[in-house]
Amino acid sequence: MTNASSVPVSLADGLTLREAEPADLDRIGALLSERGEPDDAIDHRLVVTDPDAGLSSCAVVVDGDRIVSTATLLDEEVHIGGVRLPAGQVELVATDSEYEGRGLVRALMHWAHERSAARGHVVQAMIGIPYFYRLFGYEYAIDIPQVLNVNSLPTGEGTGTLRAARPSDIPAMTALQASAQSGFDVTMPHSAACWRWLLDHESSNLWVLEHAGTVTATARTTPPGEEMLLAEAAARDEAAARDLLSGVAALASGEGVRVVHRAGTVTGDAWQEFIGHEPQRNAEQYYIRIPDVAALLDRLRPLFWQRLTAAGIDRTGRDIVLSTFGAHHRIPVLADGLGEVVTGGPIQSPGAVQGAGIAPDHLAALLFGPHGITGLTRIRPDVYSADEELFEVLFPPLTADVLSYYLPY
Repeated sequence: MTNASSVPVSLADGLTLREAEPADLDRIGALLSERGEPDDAIDHRLVVTDPDAGLSSCAVVVDGDRIVSTATLLDEEVHIGGVRLPAGQVELVATDSEYEGRGLVRALMHWAHERSAARGHVVQAMIGIPYFYRLFGYEYAIDIPQVLNVNSLPTGEGTGTLRAARPSDIPAMTALQASAQSGFDVTMPHSAACWRWLLDHESSNLWVLEHAGTVTATARTTPPGEEMLLAEAAARDEAAARDLLSGVAALASGEGVRVVHRAGTVTGDAWQEFIGHEPQRNAEQYYIRIPDVAALLDRLRPLFWQRLTAAGIDRTGRDIVLSTFGAHHRIPVLADGLGEVVTGGPIQSPGAVQGAGIAPDHLAALLFGPHGITGLTRIRPDVYSADEELFEVLFPPLTADVLSYYLPY
């Protein structure tokens, strides 16, 4: 495959990769249900029948009339320091068990990444099987927040009414989530299309808390009937946050509730006394893929300039040099901003030019993750800098909050 066109591509053993067609929907659904969950077929139909996505967002591998593998590309947007980065997210990946081990997922990921580039995406983000997607250029970068037990509940009668969300609630839910995410350095909000899909999504439920005709809180939960997971909680104030927790606990009918802790938000602060704070046992992170380092650095120039000027660092006339060892990237520092990124060949010793070295598989963590260059330098021998003051300002530790189509638990 050499481009992101809709022209079918011949694979080995007489298989063909092509865009999905209307007649494929039932067969794709059957494959997704067999290899994943029954709800996956519903989710797929929601996506490919939506005008913002459509069938062109999905590809299949066929053996004659048989669909043997599939993947779908979603449009997302990652925000960092006021910069909006168009992003792609690959989901609903499945392969018939008889056709595993033939490189079909690799071919579909290649299709998805080419399609993603054609859509202008400068990164891809996803939740995925541990390690597997590192085979396709993804690296762990952004922490997934901890899930904590609810040990007690607020006392007193709440003043709000918890109900299922409706399409007319989308603007209010969007505003509440924007407020909740405003305190984070890196965010990925739900797209307009994703809000529509989640209202009909059967693996999770959207709720709103209403008081005097105004939506004051929102959350997403797993379905009632078992221990419920309360995620993506956002509230106008602490009173609404407490009512939200009590209302969801009532839905759980004594089966218990666990919450995704969004530290520093209204709900995170309001629930401190009601939730346990166990030490995190396992690392959980979102994958990020950077297809073109120079293109991403170029998009981030306004952010880097903002960080430099806020710190009072003046490097006018000198380049910022970042080496990924197999290549290097120079960012000219001008009197009124940063110049376009210039990419060159390998620099094995970036310290000799007062630059920083960062192995390419740590670059996503450097740009989006919680460690910053200082933290990464402590744990990765192939991450270091010759000018600590400069690069600590350019690459600080970052907080993040990601809203994705599928809950990561």
